[in-house]
Amino acid sequence: MPNNDDLDFKEVDEDGNMIEDASSDSTDDNNKDDKKDDKKDDKRDGYERYCYLCRRPESECGTLIRMPNDINICQNCMQKTFDGLGDRLQIFDMNNLDLSKLSGMGMPRFQEVKPKKKAKEAKKDEKADKDKLDLEHLPAPHKIKALLDEYVIGQDYAKKVLSVAVYNHYKRVITNTMEDIEIDKSNILMIGPTGCGKTYLVKTLARLLDVPLAITDATTLTEAGYIGDDVESVISKLLANADNDVEKAERGIVFIDEIDKIAKKSNSKSRDVSGEAVQQGLLKLLEGSEIEVPVGASSKNAMVPLTNIDTTNILFICGGAFPDLEDIIKKRLLKSSTMGFGSDLKDQYDKEDVLKEVSLEDLREFGMIPEFVGRLPIICTLSHLDKEAFIRILKEPKNAILKQYQKLLALDEVDLSFDDSALEAIAEQAMEKKTGARALRAIIEKFMLDIMYQIPRDDNIGRVTINRDYIEGKGVPMIELRTTAVPRIDAQ
Repeated sequence: MPNNDDLDFKEVDEDGNMIEDASSDSTDDNNKDDKKDDKKDDKRDGYERYCYLCRRPESECGTLIRMPNDINICQNCMQKTFDGLGDRLQIFDMNNLDLSKLSGMGMPRFQEVKPKKKAKEAKKDEKADKDKLDLEHLPAPHKIKALLDEYVIGQDYAKKVLSVAVYNHYKRVITNTMEDIEIDKSNILMIGPTGCGKTYLVKTLARLLDVPLAITDATTLTEAGYIGDDVESVISKLLANADNDVEKAERGIVFIDEIDKIAKKSNSKSRDVSGEAVQQGLLKLLEGSEIEVPVGASSKNAMVPLTNIDTTNILFICGGAFPDLEDIIKKRLLKSSTMGFGSDLKDQYDKEDVLKEVSLEDLREFGMIPEFVGRLPIICTLSHLDKEAFIRILKEPKNAILKQYQKLLALDEVDLSFDDSALEAIAEQAMEKKTGARALRAIIEKFMLDIMYQIPRDDNIGRVTINRDYIEGKGVPMIELRTTAVPRIDAQ
């Protein structure tokens, strides 16, 4: 009996005729249908495939790389994508890749390479090496004063004090010791009337020096725990100006302006959180200690990192107007009786600059605690500005106010000039305002308003001369016309 598995059954029709096997034909038909479907997919009802990034058709950019979600990318866009990953990855050439691996989502292997320094980092390192302090390139005091003379008029004594202090600070930072003798720093207290150039001197010094310098205001400081900035915010600004470099910040300079505003209030029963308490908080900074300061912020909180900075090598310069300090000095100088033979006249010091006679006793009576004043051994006084100083300030510095307006009108092809009588009139009005050099810009802005408004309207004006009558409101400026009118080109 034969096994049923070995029997080959054939299909027969009703007449008994055998039916041929159509399995092979059906398989061929299925393959043909699949190919037709593929062709239909490639053409997409007559539409050609295109790159998902550059939007070019396949006939133009070549064979496309198939990605999931029916996304197709050309070889050039894929190569650009790999190139954009950065300098840390070394990409294989896309022309030598096996496209079958890419179509099957196989990715090329990447080889780790050493990162190259960017151009900004290279320039920063080069600048750091160039700005590195040494005794050979240390600017002498007379050179520092010569640079200050180009921008600041007068105040020779103050410029000498600052020049020597900065020069010694440089040497102290570089050597730190000299024949086994430690060099202590000498903090400076600048005293002078408003508008005499205290802040401007330090700001000019900040542009000329290579050491980091921070300028802060003492009016914003309060005792720890109260609304306002803590004393550590002074060092935080210095750290920010030093690009968060602790070593660089520890050899910087800090200028605390308006230091007279934290004087001790005598007639106050409430807690003095912005006066004597701030002076006590600044003691550890002036003396030199290691403190924790926030990085990138002015106040400490849980979200800001902290770093330690040693203030031993930081030079502190404090400045203030100290109003009514002159009356305290006069009171001390006029100790004898003002009546009878041999008495002192009350007005004998009115015409003199009595700030030069300031002493620690006067500062203590003003409201500065002895511990604070003792940490500022160098007291530098600035004198009042006279008429001649005002005239020099108007025309001599590199960025003088008159030069600024002359430059503005030169852009309109108009020459601006001031005669000597006009400069004297401006200086006299500035002295009457008693606000120092700040009054000069206020006066010039007032009478230059009409000139800056009217001159651009007329192309024939070639020269304008300001005289005394125009400054005092009694006349008009002298105007000269061009010989040949030249149309000006308006800036677009």
